[in-house]
Amino acid sequence: MSFHSMWAELLPVGRSSASGGYRRAAWTGADADCRTWFQEQAEARGLTYETDRNGNQWAWLGDPAAGNAVVTGSHLDSVPDGGAFDGPLGVVSAFAALDELRGRGARFTRPLGIVNFGDEEGARFGLACVGSRLTSGALTVEQAHRLTDGDGITLPQAMEAAGYDPGTLGPDPERLARIGAFVELHVEQGRALDLSGDRIGIASAIWPHGRWRFDFRGEANHAGTTRLADRHDPMLPYAETVLAARREAELAGAVATFGKIGVEPNGVNAVPSLVRGWLDSRAADQASLDTVVTGIEKAAREYAAARGVDLDVVRESFTPVVEFDHALRDELGRILGTGTDLKVPVLGTGAGHDAGILSDRIPTAMLFVRNPTGVSHSPAEYAAEDDCVAGVNALADVLEGLACT
Repeated sequence: MSFHSMWAELLPVGRSSASGGYRRAAWTGADADCRTWFQEQAEARGLTYETDRNGNQWAWLGDPAAGNAVVTGSHLDSVPDGGAFDGPLGVVSAFAALDELRGRGARFTRPLGIVNFGDEEGARFGLACVGSRLTSGALTVEQAHRLTDGDGITLPQAMEAAGYDPGTLGPDPERLARIGAFVELHVEQGRALDLSGDRIGIASAIWPHGRWRFDFRGEANHAGTTRLADRHDPMLPYAETVLAARREAELAGAVATFGKIGVEPNGVNAVPSLVRGWLDSRAADQASLDTVVTGIEKAAREYAAARGVDLDVVRESFTPVVEFDHALRDELGRILGTGTDLKVPVLGTGAGHDAGILSDRIPTAMLFVRNPTGVSHSPAEYAAEDDCVAGVNALADVLEGLACT
C-alpha cells in the first residue's frame, strides 16, 4: 500500500466535521480506530504485531530479542481539534519506508520495529508522552494511576474500558534494552525549513521548557458601583504581565505564552477576586529561559503591587534541554548527504516528543518534514505531498543505512 493510500485511509478517522480538526484522545473510540488501522497495516506486511504492557503498539520485522534493533514511528493521537500531520505522518511514513526498502531489495541485518506510542499529546489526562514515559520509567505506576480526565475517569479505568489491562503498567527496561536506535519522523512545528528552502531537517535538541502558574489575588466587588480608584482588580496586572511575557520573549529570542486562564468569581458584573494564568515558556538554552521567566515574574510583581494585588508564582513542571544522541545525529547527516553536495540542516525544536523522553535510555534522533505554514496543533497544519514523499525516502535511506547491508 502506498503512502498516499495509507494517508487517505487514515485521514477521516476522528475528524470533526464541524472544525475540520482531529479528536483522537487516548483510549477513546477514535483512538481505537487508529489502533485497529495500525494493527491491520502490520499484519498486511507480515510483521509481528504486539501491544506492550503500557498500551504502545509495535510491529516487528525480524526478531526483536536479537537486540540492537532499529525502531521508527511516532503517535496517532491528537490534541483537541489538532491537525492531520502531528504524529500520524511519522507512523504512516514508517510503513511506507519499509515498503520502499522492500522494493529496493534491501537486506536487513538488524531487527526493524515500527511503533505507535500511546497518549503522546496528553489531551485527555493532562500529561504528554504517557506511553513512552511509562516505558522509560519517567512516569511511575503510582503517578499514572492518579491521572484523571475532565470527567474524573482515571487512566486505568479508561484503559480497562478500552479493553486493555492496566495492571501491567510500568517500566519496560527489557524492551528498551533491545533497541539500538530510535528515529522519529515528524512534521516540523515551525517554519525554519520553509525559510531555508529545505524539505527535510535533522533535530539537534529539544528546547528546555516549563509551565508556571501565576495567581493574582485581589478583591471581589461590584462592577457597577465600585470606583476605579477603590478597586484591587487582579485582571489588570495579569493583562500587563501577558504583554511583559511577549516583550521578554522577544528580547531573548525565546517564546512565552499565557494560553490558559481561570477567573473567580467569573461574573460579567463582578470585579474578580482571583485571576490565575498559566505561562508556558521555552528557549534554546537554559540561561535564556531563566532570563525570560525571571523577567516576567519581576514585572508581574511590580504590576501586582501597583494595583494592590497579591501574587503567588508556582512552577508546575519543567523539562531541561534534551540533546539528541550526537553520534546518531551525525550518522543521519552522513547518510542523507551521501551522493550529494547538499547539507541537511540541523535545527532545534521547542516541542516535546517521544524521542525526547526516550533519549535518556536509548540513542534517539529525529527527522523533520517541511511545514510551509508553520502552524501545528490546528486544522491548518500542513505538509505538501511532495515533501511527505521526500520524508518517506529520507527515512528509508536512514533505515537502510542503519539496519541493512
